[in-house]
Amino acid sequence: MSAIEVRSVTVRAGEKTLVDDVGFDAPSGEFTALVGPNGAGKSTLLRAIAGIEHAASGIVLQDGADLLALPRRARARKLALVEQDAATELPLTGSDVVRLGRSPHESIIGGGDPDAEGIVADALERTGATAFADRDITTLSGGERQRVLIARALAQQPQVLLLDEPTNHLDLAAQLDVVTLIENVTAAGVTVIAAIHDLSIAAAHADAVVVLAEGRVAASGPTEPTLTPELIGDVFGVSAQWTRNPLTGRPLLAVASR
Repeated sequence: MSAIEVRSVTVRAGEKTLVDDVGFDAPSGEFTALVGPNGAGKSTLLRAIAGIEHAASGIVLQDGADLLALPRRARARKLALVEQDAATELPLTGSDVVRLGRSPHESIIGGGDPDAEGIVADALERTGATAFADRDITTLSGGERQRVLIARALAQQPQVLLLDEPTNHLDLAAQLDVVTLIENVTAAGVTVIAAIHDLSIAAAHADAVVVLAEGRVAASGPTEPTLTPELIGDVFGVSAQWTRNPLTGRPLLAVASR
């Protein structure tokens, strides 16, 4: 069964179509990567799936129910989005930021969430961010901040986690930490859909991919059989070949300019 079924999602800005009749299935409890050249529509599509892209149309189904038809708070209890550059510049601690993820579970007038402290502590622990609980968010490095933001999303207790370029602007070690975190989240049963800029990261770690080109789906499905050298050449304009990582045995995509 698919955790998320995206059907006919379209986003227009005036006369321009940014996302054009996109449809795909994201397998339950797995990591689906959205890949494509710059400007392909990855971030816009994630915002549309999250229900915060007001110019969007289409359907996003979970268990037969359209998430986009739900009230905002009800949708936030099922699905969480971590956008690029989402960190606040307000002087909040890491724990304060993660606590914001409990907002959809509080009463409209605030409060009424007796489990919040335990859930916040668990989210910090799961993301390896406990050491940042009392740190000012503005003092954290890019990788540390990303952990806190993902912890905030996990504090929503979503069934689906959307991540927009979670490894962007991070050094190599921080990128690998985030990828490991994604794998731990999916192992716990959460479905992850992430826009990934680095094709090699998506190839090595994603269970499935959706390849976008000019706002449309060029291909989707299990990662290795979907990312063929021919497709990569057509969409990205580079040469590619599958091999194996000698350290891990995982599939490894080698790319080079033509």
